[in-house]
Amino acid sequence: MGLSRLICVQLLCSCLLVSALLLSCFVVIVSTTNDTDKLALLSFKAGITSDPFGLLNSWNDSTDFCQWYGVKCGRRHHRVTVLNLHSQKISGSISPHVGNLSFLRALRLQNNSFSLEIPSQIGRLRRLQFLNLSNNSLTGEIPRNISSCSNLLALGLEYNQLTGRIPLELGFLSNLQKFGVRVNQLTDRIPSSIGNLSSLEWIHCARNGLSGNIPQSLGRLTNLKMLAFGGNRLSGTIPYSVFNLSSLVLMDVCVNQIRGNLPEDIGATLPNLHLFSIFRNQFTGSIPSSISNSTNLRRLQLSGNELFGKVPSLANLHNLQGVTLHTNYLGSGGFDADDLSFLCSLTNTTNLGILVAHHNRLGGILPPCIGNFSTTLEFLVLYHNSISGEIPRGVGNLVNLQRLQIHDNLLSGPIPSDLGNLSNLKALTLSGNNLFGIIPSSLQNLSSLIYLLLARNNFEGLIPTCLEKYQSLVALDLSGNYLSGPPIFPMTGSLLYLNLSSNHLSGVLPTEIGNLKHIDALDVSGNILEGEIPSSIGNCDGLTVLRLRDNLFHGSIPQPIGSLRGIGELDLSNNNFYGEIPKFLEAFQFLEKLNLSYNHLEGPLPTQGVFRNLSATFVIGNEKLCGGMPEFELPKCVSRNSKSREGIHKLKLTIAIIFGLLGILLIVSSLSLWWWKHKRSEPISSSLDDSLLNLSYGTLLKATDGFSSTNLIGIGNFGSVYKGFLQENGNVIAAKVLDLTRHGALKSFQAECEALKCIKHRNLLKVLTVCSGIDYRGDEFKALIYEFMVNGSLEEWLHPNPALIDADGHLKKLSLVQRINISIDVASALDYLHNQCESLIIHCDLKPSNILLDADMVGHVGDFGLAKIVLESTSDTTANMSSAGLRGTIGYAAPEYAYGSRVSREGDVYSYGVLLLEMFTGLSPTSDMFKDELNLHNYVAEALPQRAMEIIDPVLLHEGESHNSSQNSLHERNRILLECLETIYRVGLACSVEEPRRRISIDKVATQLHSIRKKLFAASLLE
Repeated sequence: MGLSRLICVQLLCSCLLVSALLLSCFVVIVSTTNDTDKLALLSFKAGITSDPFGLLNSWNDSTDFCQWYGVKCGRRHHRVTVLNLHSQKISGSISPHVGNLSFLRALRLQNNSFSLEIPSQIGRLRRLQFLNLSNNSLTGEIPRNISSCSNLLALGLEYNQLTGRIPLELGFLSNLQKFGVRVNQLTDRIPSSIGNLSSLEWIHCARNGLSGNIPQSLGRLTNLKMLAFGGNRLSGTIPYSVFNLSSLVLMDVCVNQIRGNLPEDIGATLPNLHLFSIFRNQFTGSIPSSISNSTNLRRLQLSGNELFGKVPSLANLHNLQGVTLHTNYLGSGGFDADDLSFLCSLTNTTNLGILVAHHNRLGGILPPCIGNFSTTLEFLVLYHNSISGEIPRGVGNLVNLQRLQIHDNLLSGPIPSDLGNLSNLKALTLSGNNLFGIIPSSLQNLSSLIYLLLARNNFEGLIPTCLEKYQSLVALDLSGNYLSGPPIFPMTGSLLYLNLSSNHLSGVLPTEIGNLKHIDALDVSGNILEGEIPSSIGNCDGLTVLRLRDNLFHGSIPQPIGSLRGIGELDLSNNNFYGEIPKFLEAFQFLEKLNLSYNHLEGPLPTQGVFRNLSATFVIGNEKLCGGMPEFELPKCVSRNSKSREGIHKLKLTIAIIFGLLGILLIVSSLSLWWWKHKRSEPISSSLDDSLLNLSYGTLLKATDGFSSTNLIGIGNFGSVYKGFLQENGNVIAAKVLDLTRHGALKSFQAECEALKCIKHRNLLKVLTVCSGIDYRGDEFKALIYEFMVNGSLEEWLHPNPALIDADGHLKKLSLVQRINISIDVASALDYLHNQCESLIIHCDLKPSNILLDADMVGHVGDFGLAKIVLESTSDTTANMSSAGLRGTIGYAAPEYAYGSRVSREGDVYSYGVLLLEMFTGLSPTSDMFKDELNLHNYVAEALPQRAMEIIDPVLLHEGESHNSSQNSLHERNRILLECLETIYRVGLACSVEEPRRRISIDKVATQLHSIRKKLFAASLLE
């Protein structure tokens, strides 16, 4: 027994010793792993550069790391399972050591300012289920090894600056339910491997640079509820299998280049849709009637396509909140058409807030049922259609309506008085109809109005006095009616645009006009107003347009007009002004049009400022004016003492002229007879230019097939361009037809004529002639006729769409040699305009759509509608501009123009620099990827020199891959290509720096580009 007891005691001691040793090892292991997590968190903290709320101050040795802010640990292993620091304005980078938090299940850092790349070490987190890095400033590519996080359920990378492609490896995340990368800079195709994500419910890739087709494999995602690819460059058609995903709640592919028809059974295959958006694509065909079966639909957005036919009944869509159908070809346009019957099907839609269908062919009457729409309706927008009949009285029931825009239709009848019930209305636009009667006084209740546009109707009677009390009105247009009585308008300073022209208004211009301190444009032309211009007009120092023509104003041009320093157009023609032209008009820096014609002005015509520009100043019909620039052909100014001597000289001169003319007539007659005898034996010329000298409107109408849409090849700010075929000689032309109803169109026409009449260069678009006359409706018609450029614009080649397909079925793309040559062509044209013309010409609107390519892909700079001729030897002010209007196009216009700076060579050079960077990166300066402080210039500058090849247009990356060269030769070729590419980028950057005086001159640009082309040819990179 004693021995047994001894053995038991020894065994017990041994067990206790082993237990102690095991416990010691466990403590050491736990301590070691805990240190790993703690060190990883401290490394994460070290990468933080800004913690404005001091949240990470708790991350210190005084407390256990599991108690630190934003950190959660598991009870069992005392390891970090959650790191949540969202929405704390934290800046810095994400430490690679975060990959050591091997028990981490959720990493939430959204809504901060983290920058740099996403560390690839995140791929080590095998237990990770939720990763949200949205709304930061992360760059670089999505790590491919993120696919190793096999338990990932949600991946949020939205609102960053990520580049590259969506990794193919994402297809291994079989548990992934939500994937969001919207608003980044991702490119390339959507990988078909996403179709392997059988658990996926939510995919949001909007506003990137994704291209190619939507993969067929997405049709396998039977759990998908949200599919959002809007704002990319996707093309092709939507696979029919995607339309069969009955689980879809949201489908958004807006702003792409997707084509095809909507399936007839869409309402049956997508019964759960809440939002369906395809706006701004290239869909054709009709709207399927089955769409009404998607009874959960809240938003239906079909605008900006090529849909046609009748809009079907939407009666079953009781949950609709918004319908947008604008800018299609819907409807038939007939007077008796039933195109608007679909409106009545919406009367049971209790939450409808937006109904927009402008720019279609909708005809027929506006049905009275619209008065039964839900009172939630805020926008009713139907302008630019063929709607006839009267405005239904029931529209006054829509008490929450904010926009009622039915202008440019065929409406008739009076304005219903119950329109005054719409106290929340902010925009009422009824211009361009056949409405008649008086403007009802009930409109006085529309105290919230911002826009009231009733122009080009048949309204008569007095202007309601209630308009004087409008406090919020910004734009008032009553022009083109039969209104009489005194001019009445709001007397507050909020009004920016006032047009009362072409009426029968009488009386004087009230002195209260001076209260409109911020007004930008004032037009009372074509009335019977009289009296003098009130001196209070000088208080309207924001005026850029003042039109008083065709009235009975008299007196001298008042001195207070001299306070209107920002005026760009001043028209006082066809009045009874007298006296001398005031000298202060010479000092107006921004004055681009001055019309003083048909008054009783006298004395010397000034010679400075706008008076140096014959195309901008009109003084005809003032018989007592003298002097001025010789081009005005006015008599010389003479003193009174010399007038008697002048009479004698005139008599002698008249006699001499009579005898001289008789002599000249005899000589000319003899020469003509001799010329006629020799001319009869010469062949008759039939050159293109001669055949176009007398091109008429009728000939142009026939050449363009009645300005058919099939011949439409472009639309600009001031008109449309049509392809034309002249049957007389078989020549093809391009006709730019001006839309003279657009503000500035006539000025653009005059500027282009003035600029092109005295220039000739192989890289400038050649204008053949102009056509100026009357069209078949009796309206003024003006067109510019150009050589036809068979290869279209540079814009179409830099950013191609499916319409540009060659014979082999491939998209047309610009090669390296073509880009180099075109960039040299444009630089040569600018060098000619800036340095070789008699007068300096500033183009002011250089961009890809204004560069045309001929059959040999030679670049021609065109569209001189905004061009300026600058007489640099004088103080000419034609190169000045108003700060109220930006010269050029957003993205290409020099930044100083936004602050009212003079147009200059440097402004054109800036535009050229942006264009050059766009040509070799393939990125438009207005791309959605450029936001906040990032623009194309900064994007390229940040990439040099290390990442020059990364930002090149992907089309150029594969251009030289087929060369059969040795490895050393290929390496040398790539080195030269990289060197030249970097030089091109630096030329573009030197052109587009913000400070004008630091920009390189265009002649130096051309020299550098020629040098680059020579080097590339020597290396056989250009063939």
